[in-house]
Amino acid sequence: MIETPQPEVDDIAAHQAATPSVGFLARLRGVVRRLFSSRLDKSAGRIRFIALAMAVAYLGIGVRLVALGVSHDPPQMLKAAADQAVSGARPDLLDRNGEILATDVKTMSVFAEPRRIIDKDEAVELITAVLPDVDAKELRERLSSKKGFVWVKRQVTAKEQQEIFHLGLPGVGFLPENKRVYPNGSIGAHVIGFVDKDNVGIAGMEKYLDEQSLTDPHVPGFVVDQAALKPVRLSLDLRATHALRDELAAGMVRFKAKAAAGAIMDVTTGEVIALESLPDFDPNDPGEFIKDPTRINRVNVGVYEMGSTFKALTLAMALESGKVTLNSRIDARESLRYGHFTIHDFHATHRVLTVPEVFTHSSNIGSARMALMVGVEGHQAFLRKMGQLDRLRTEVPESAEPLVPKRWGELNTMTIAFGQGLNVAPLQAMMAVAALVNGGNLMTPTFLVRDEADALSGSRRVVSPQTSESMRYLMRANATHGSAGFANIPGYYVGGKTGTADKIINGRYSQDKVFTTFMAIAPADKPKYLYLVMYDEPQGLPEDGGYHTAAHNAGRTTGSLVERVEPLEGVPPADHFPDQPFPILARLGLGGDADRVGKE
Repeated sequence: MIETPQPEVDDIAAHQAATPSVGFLARLRGVVRRLFSSRLDKSAGRIRFIALAMAVAYLGIGVRLVALGVSHDPPQMLKAAADQAVSGARPDLLDRNGEILATDVKTMSVFAEPRRIIDKDEAVELITAVLPDVDAKELRERLSSKKGFVWVKRQVTAKEQQEIFHLGLPGVGFLPENKRVYPNGSIGAHVIGFVDKDNVGIAGMEKYLDEQSLTDPHVPGFVVDQAALKPVRLSLDLRATHALRDELAAGMVRFKAKAAAGAIMDVTTGEVIALESLPDFDPNDPGEFIKDPTRINRVNVGVYEMGSTFKALTLAMALESGKVTLNSRIDARESLRYGHFTIHDFHATHRVLTVPEVFTHSSNIGSARMALMVGVEGHQAFLRKMGQLDRLRTEVPESAEPLVPKRWGELNTMTIAFGQGLNVAPLQAMMAVAALVNGGNLMTPTFLVRDEADALSGSRRVVSPQTSESMRYLMRANATHGSAGFANIPGYYVGGKTGTADKIINGRYSQDKVFTTFMAIAPADKPKYLYLVMYDEPQGLPEDGGYHTAAHNAGRTTGSLVERVEPLEGVPPADHFPDQPFPILARLGLGGDADRVGKE
């Protein structure tokens, strides 16, 4: 037998040093064989190894949890983030009679702390299963951010809140918020305005509240003291506003108009007690207003040629200047020519007219002649004094600049005299007419409650009491013997003036598209309310011979409105009218009885 020579110890050590991986693998195989061996004498080792492995795993989990706890924002930091995100409280908006127009309700919103959410995909899947309107991609991006606080969904329902709660997701919680609600929907929407999801005012009186710092700019979501915010009372009368919207909506359908608008103003205080513009929107869901430019507030933001309603300002200017009296006569026998332009009367009489007849016949020729008597500079000065050449500012932030001719010559004065060539906001025109009939005091319109003493202290006189009474007389005469007959409601001493303006289409006056307006006062001897109704492109009715002028549409609607609103405001139909409605004119021997104009 041949014996193999054994290597020396030094040779073995050298070999192992040269091939370290072989020795390590051999030892590892030995450990594995002993670990998975079924021999009982090896069980104790296996148990010790498994226990050690589990301890290491739990230690790793514990370290991770500690790390999350250390990196997570402390409670005060989360509260600060929530305070910045949660919507603040707002005061209630009330109508003049205390009816709620806008209020806050408590609601819950879902938030997340991305650093506490371990499995983002699972969280997104579970949350979107309960809240399908939440975009999964956007939510995953928010949860993957390094922010300490993100919104999942604002203002969830009670059912959604319960289902999210039962998911038991760490890092997902709830915060109480204030949600603005408008219990009357679209009624008065253009005045009230609306807020965004953070309860910040975006338009109307809601925006005004923020501008005046009447809202709480920083209310934590955890504690909201709504009682600390005093309700704000608006000048609107909810009942009158509802009646106005109802009549305008019916008129839009009846006359197939593109749009309609109207307002009611207390001429003794300048308070706007009703304002509507159709099509409108629901402030509870204002998305349609934001997307659709046809839903603007036409009374405040639109600027229009007001048509023959502007003749009230022209006649008042002529009377105030002393150039004419109610007994003066104006030549309207022939059309008025100026260069290449010719001014006609819609219903030409081809005769000399008295001043009341110029108004009741709505004579363009007569109005232009009276404006020329005053002159261009005098005309401009009067209209500026009446607030027609500058932007009107009220509490409602939305307003528009009037469109004034850049070069104002005699022709401009002639056309503006009967309502063409100057575009103003309808509320501006109402302000001027209110001053003409309330005794001569110009008051900036207001959407807040204001008494007569405060209104007078902030007003300025623009015409004399005699001129004011003359204008009331003329408006009453127009209701009895002129174009305002449809608004002459039995039992109410109404006065009014129509206005029909051809629309400008592609830079030229249209032959068949009109913008109609109607203004009425009640009672005419001592007015309390001024009514305005407007239609955009109304269509003529067969029973009216196809006429689409203001008397047949805006005038009719105004009559219905007077009949509905006056009783709501505590003015029942009268059994008889005043015996001496215009005492100043009677003492001066001017005008005579307005109800008898045209009977002589």
